[in-house]
Amino acid sequence: MEFFCYHRDRPGSTPLRSQMVERHWSYMDQFASTMVARGPTFTKDGTLTGSVHILDLPDPTAARTFAFEEPGYQVGAYRDVLLRRWHNSLGRTMWGFRGGRPGNNRYLVLGFTLEPAGDTAELPLRDELIASGPLLSDDGSLVLAAAVLLEAPEADSAGKVLAADRYAGIEVHQWRFGGRPK
Repeated sequence: MEFFCYHRDRPGSTPLRSQMVERHWSYMDQFASTMVARGPTFTKDGTLTGSVHILDLPDPTAARTFAFEEPGYQVGAYRDVLLRRWHNSLGRTMWGFRGGRPGNNRYLVLGFTLEPAGDTAELPLRDELIASGPLLSDDGSLVLAAAVLLEAPEADSAGKVLAADRYAGIEVHQWRFGGRPK
């Protein structure tokens, strides 16, 4: 089962996150083989705002354990966690992404459905998509939202990847590939 996990930073937690970076990476190293995508979100000035992890785990209990035993979560670096079942619409990991146009930025776009839906809305299949899929109810029967990682020239164009008539409260966050530096 695939899961989308977004730890959103508590305001002012960047110094704490910086202190925890090695513990965070060591924890994530345990899950490296299960990762579909990962990386931090941040503001225009580079301030961290969160941490995205999309991964394949055996069940919802394993996903909750992953989310809530993360070292930054344990010490209070995050204000909340968005944890949902996810479906990998592209069928690849971020490491399989072959885009990378000069001048583009990377974004996480979240769109929450106006009403839970029993069908999965077709998400666009475009070259600039890095990872894309619906966020599902715990039993996988309802679509509650969508999460898309993509490249775009600016935030406004990134947000248009989701249809405004289907999704309310579309959020756009700057994002970059994550992981332990080589």
